[in-house]
Amino acid sequence: MTESPPPRLIVCTTCRAGRDLPDGEPPAGALLFSAIAGLLTADGTAELQGATCMANCERGCSAALAMSGKWTYVLGNLRPEHAADLLTYARAYAASPTGTVMPSRRPASLARVVLARVPNLEFAA
Repeated sequence: MTESPPPRLIVCTTCRAGRDLPDGEPPAGALLFSAIAGLLTADGTAELQGATCMANCERGCSAALAMSGKWTYVLGNLRPEHAADLLTYARAYAASPTGTVMPSRRPASLARVVLARVPNLEFAA
């Protein structure tokens, strides 16, 4: 039996978290992406991917968790200090048959970050 690929953690790297940035200040989304990247190891917890604008500016930083055959979850109000908890959430998401991880099973800092869930959008070829 082949092992399925890890969940994809997609982070909005251009997110300014609803505020104007002084010249030269990196966007909050880029800081979140870097914090997660710094924690990822070869254990296959998640595949990290950047995205340009997830159109959730007032609830940024934003990210999504997606995996074949599972719900996709859109997350908001994230900060770089959530990086480790996001990887813990990604492991629980991967272990769930549908991707559903109830708030009580997530790290406490992520109990209220789910903004939406999107049904599996895979179509037969």
